[in-house]
Amino acid sequence: MALRKSNIRLIVLGLFYALYLVIGASIFSAIEGPQEKTLVKALREQRDDFLKAHQMCLKEADLEEFIVKIVQATNRGISAVRNVTSSNPNWSFGQSLFFAGTVITTIGYGRVTPLSEAGKAFCVMYAVIGIPLTLVMFTALVERLMIPTSAILQMMFKQLGHLHKVFHIQVMHLCILITFVLVFFYFIPAAIYVAMEPNWNYLDAFYYCFISLTTVGLGDYIPGDSPDQTLRPLYKVATTFYLFLGLIMMMLILAVLYEIPELNIGFHFYMKSDADENERMRLRTSASASGQKYSKQIDDDASAPVVASEGVPSFPRPQSSYQSTDGSNQPH
Repeated sequence: MALRKSNIRLIVLGLFYALYLVIGASIFSAIEGPQEKTLVKALREQRDDFLKAHQMCLKEADLEEFIVKIVQATNRGISAVRNVTSSNPNWSFGQSLFFAGTVITTIGYGRVTPLSEAGKAFCVMYAVIGIPLTLVMFTALVERLMIPTSAILQMMFKQLGHLHKVFHIQVMHLCILITFVLVFFYFIPAAIYVAMEPNWNYLDAFYYCFISLTTVGLGDYIPGDSPDQTLRPLYKVATTFYLFLGLIMMMLILAVLYEIPELNIGFHFYMKSDADENERMRLRTSASASGQKYSKQIDDDASAPVVASEGVPSFPRPQSSYQSTDGSNQPH
């Protein structure tokens, strides 16, 4: 059975996707590998120096056990510094709301996770219901945001339709929307995070905004991660609200992008694209055949001799008025 054209394109896309993953993995390995080796070497030296300094009172096995416990606690969001004291617990209402938001939006930083068996079970059930609910809600909100967005596009058509093509106006409209999102959901929030997070530079803050709003959620940078963060619960709630708005705006960009057929390259990999392509080919062939038939009929009519009443062959002439025998103009 012959493969559908969309399936062939999908296979090519899959091969390109695999190649893209391999290239990305190679680049990440080349960039981060040497840095990791440097950190491992420095940590090993510090560990050896610590053991030498406390050789009489500390065994290597005890140190290993202590390090494992510290790493496990850190991965669960518990800091071991300052005698394990914190002005704000990790599971306050603000922190819990932040965690719930990252779960149902599939960001999932992974820094703070449920500690109990009941918490893990509830997290599964909560995500099963919350993730589809989030998608439905976001889709409904984007549908409503498309109304003023489309109104702006229609206004641009009225103002610029006599100067530019439809595709060019749609691209201009998309660029305006992307610029708006970059300014108000990337550049400005990044500046705010730089002011709120003393250990972040602007690149770190912008990196956090991008990783979060694209739902990658690596978890290496999290706002309010310091136990002594001022107004930490309120800070977490505000960040959760920002993430929800940002994700909605990212979906709005995708919705506007899909409205531009020339830029919706994903359509070429859907199965329905085969039917659409076959339909266009059928219409094109039908139109071409009809045009040839119509042209042939006109040519035949124009070249075929017409026999006059007197039996003398003559060729047709354009229908127009002619001078009759009585001098009046009558239709032929």
